[in-house]
Amino acid sequence: MEALFRLWEKPDVEEVYMIAGWQQWADAGSISSGLPQYLIQKTGARKIGELTSAGYYLFQIPGTHHFLRPEIKLNEGYRESLSQRKNEFYYVRFATKGLVVFAGEEPHLNVERYAEALLAAVKELGVRRVAAVGGVYASNPYDKAREVSCIYSLRRMKEELARYAVRFSNYEGGATIGSYLVDRAEHEGIEFVVFYAFVPAYDFSQLASRVEGIRIENDYKAWYELMRRLNHMFDLWIDISDLEVQGNQLVSAMDAKIEELARKMPQLRVKEYLQKLTEDFIEMPFMQLDSMWERELGDILGEGEEENPNP
Repeated sequence: MEALFRLWEKPDVEEVYMIAGWQQWADAGSISSGLPQYLIQKTGARKIGELTSAGYYLFQIPGTHHFLRPEIKLNEGYRESLSQRKNEFYYVRFATKGLVVFAGEEPHLNVERYAEALLAAVKELGVRRVAAVGGVYASNPYDKAREVSCIYSLRRMKEELARYAVRFSNYEGGATIGSYLVDRAEHEGIEFVVFYAFVPAYDFSQLASRVEGIRIENDYKAWYELMRRLNHMFDLWIDISDLEVQGNQLVSAMDAKIEELARKMPQLRVKEYLQKLTEDFIEMPFMQLDSMWERELGDILGEGEEENPNP
C-alpha cells in the first residue's frame, strides 16, 4: 500500500503551526489558493513534503471538455510540460517557532483518504494548530474591513477565537474541504480552525442585462486582514505591509471603477446601492493589540509597579 504522504524534512522546533489553503470552490478573492503561495514566496519557505497520489482527482467528466484535464505544453510534438495535481508542505523557521504552509488542491474523490493523509502528516510534523483560509463572495462594502466567518474543531477553542473579530458560522449546506477537515480533525483531537473572508461582489444583471457583475479576483485587503489575525494567533511577525499597500490600491481601483460605471450607466444608481450596503453593514475590524506591544506594555507597567509599588 502506498504511503499517505512523504516527508524528507521535519521541523526542528517544538512549537509548530500550519496555514493551509487549496485550489477549491471556496476560493473567492483567491484567498485559499493565493495566500499560501504568497506566504511561501514571502518567507522563503522550502518544500519539505507532499501527499502522495491516491486517486483523488478525475481526469474528465463527459461534456466538460477541458474542465478537469491536466494541461500540457508541446513544442514541435515534444512535451515540454504537463501540469500535475499538487498537495505540498513548505516549512520556514522563526526563531523558536516553525510555520508549515500547505498548498493543495481540493480532491474530487476519496476525500476520506485525503483527510486521513493530511491529518496524519499534521501529527507527524508536530503541528499544534492548523489554520485554513478560504473566501466566499458577498454584497459587502469594498472599502470596509472584511467580515470573517470562523469554524473550529474543538469546543474549547471558541473562547479564544471570539477575540479575533469573527462571526461563528451557522451555515447549512454542502461542505467545503475546510469544513470536512474540521469534522475529521475533531475525531483526531487536532486543533483546526478555518477562517472564511467575505469578498465583495456585486450583481447588477437584474437592473441591466448588458452589465456584468463586479467582483474582486485577488482580494489583497482580505489577505491582509486574515494575516493580521494569523500573525497574532501564531506570534509570527511576518511583514505584511506590502499587503496593506495592495489593499489600499485595490480600494482606489474600485473607487475608479464605480465612478466609471456611475458615469456610463447612471440608471443603475450604483452609488446609492453601495451607500445602502454601507449603512446596513456592521464592521468588525480586528483591533487586538499585537502581542509584542502587549509584552512591551506589560514590561513598562511592571517596571513602574516595582519603582512605585504603593502609588
